[in-house]
Amino acid sequence: MKFITATEAAALLRDGDTLLIGGSGGGHAVPEALLAAVGARFRTSGAPRGLTAVHPVGLGDGKTRGAGHLAQEGLLKRAVSGTFVNSPGIARLALDEKIEAYTLPQGAMSQLMREMAAGRAGLLTKIGLHTFVDPRLGGGRQSRCATEDLVELQSFRGEDYLFYRPFAVDVAFLRGSAADENGNISMEHEAVTLEMLSMAQAARRAGGIVVVQVKRIVPAGSLHPKMVKIPGILVDAVVVAPEQWQTFETENSPAYSGHSRVALEDIPRLPPGPRRIVARRGAMELFEGAICNLGSGISTGIANVAAEEAILRRICLTNEQGNIGGAPASGNEAGAALSPDAQVDQPYQFDFYDGGGLDLAFLSFAEFDAEGNVNVSRFGGRIVGPGGFINISQGAGSVVFGGSLSANGAPKAVAKVEQVTFSGSYARERHQRVLYVTERAVFRLGAEGPELIEIAPGADLEADVIAAMGFRPRVSPALRRMDGRLFVDGPMGLAETLAPRPPRSALARFAEAAE
Repeated sequence: MKFITATEAAALLRDGDTLLIGGSGGGHAVPEALLAAVGARFRTSGAPRGLTAVHPVGLGDGKTRGAGHLAQEGLLKRAVSGTFVNSPGIARLALDEKIEAYTLPQGAMSQLMREMAAGRAGLLTKIGLHTFVDPRLGGGRQSRCATEDLVELQSFRGEDYLFYRPFAVDVAFLRGSAADENGNISMEHEAVTLEMLSMAQAARRAGGIVVVQVKRIVPAGSLHPKMVKIPGILVDAVVVAPEQWQTFETENSPAYSGHSRVALEDIPRLPPGPRRIVARRGAMELFEGAICNLGSGISTGIANVAAEEAILRRICLTNEQGNIGGAPASGNEAGAALSPDAQVDQPYQFDFYDGGGLDLAFLSFAEFDAEGNVNVSRFGGRIVGPGGFINISQGAGSVVFGGSLSANGAPKAVAKVEQVTFSGSYARERHQRVLYVTERAVFRLGAEGPELIEIAPGADLEADVIAAMGFRPRVSPALRRMDGRLFVDGPMGLAETLAPRPPRSALARFAEAAE
């Protein structure tokens, strides 16, 4: 193991290499110094060229940092990620057909790292079926020049599955908090741990080079063995970046890393407006002990509402990056959580999600259509990608999609979505309960698509709802007004009306045995 500079780490990359990158979103465990050095090397020397960049989670500040350093024509041949929303420069290269671009489910990519580490053939899963990731609907491609099949449709024991092919890793750029003199890496000051271990193992299995960026060096033997996330036997080189921040916006938050706790009730109250209405209506679906995921965008407001209603400690909010409990962060720091109860590696969190562990998923929509399909991955001339949306929406028992009914005068309820990120017909086949919540109407997924079940007080059915849609929904004969408490100031009293938890099948079996 060697200690090298970021410039020396960037020089390890050769033309055509596959670069595996750890990290999440707005700077969570992102090896920023290493990526910046690669961008600087290319600007001055024109090398390396034709890289394939692979990272399960989008990386960047929404401008130029993170994967944005790689957004230079000629540097990348291919980009494969859960999302490009954090790195608009990469999305622009894809839109301009300058790179081969793929966006795949974040969870599938995360779990694929473990398969690669073990030398297995790839990942076989149902996640992504009947979405744009399914080869029958595009195979996750986001540019026409992306012609290779990274996802295959397979039949196993009479059922359809998707097979995600592995990547041969040449170099892995990872990040931790500290390295000892033997290269053992801890992550005690990070907000997430992700799949850093699996990535290091996958790179080593492929004969690749593992480089880890850290903030400081500590003496050999000083790290508690349970704090070591990447053993030194997997690390080829360490780069020390003493200026390393916890995220792109926060130098260090002990509440993110678990070193201190904050009062969850201090989360700010949402200001009046559509976001508050949508989040409040979503929160009305909560029940005692509900295990939930909050997606990015408007759905993160569920945490604010739960805090205002004094029920945040009576439910369990999680995010896909591995935080369990506490209050998930929002905005550019989504992926972290304030005062979580536990932080697990991302592949295990997705195991839990895929296995049906979520009672409720609160996800935002960019658009939904007459079939009940939802799109969050490509719309309005933008490439976003699904992130963890596909795993979460396909694995949860109930899904609440939230968003405004229109945006800038254009309907978000459309005849046909541009890209299928959630399949209404597949949800019906699996008997999922699905709601589409807006500030003036609520729909549920019925046998023939979205069915209007609630309308805002004072709203006119034709003028205010249906005229704002791109299709005419079925209207429930039991159509009712949305709860008036959603539209007034002050708490709604959810602490007094929170429903009891429905019995789990396993708990029911224990009760039967006791009787």
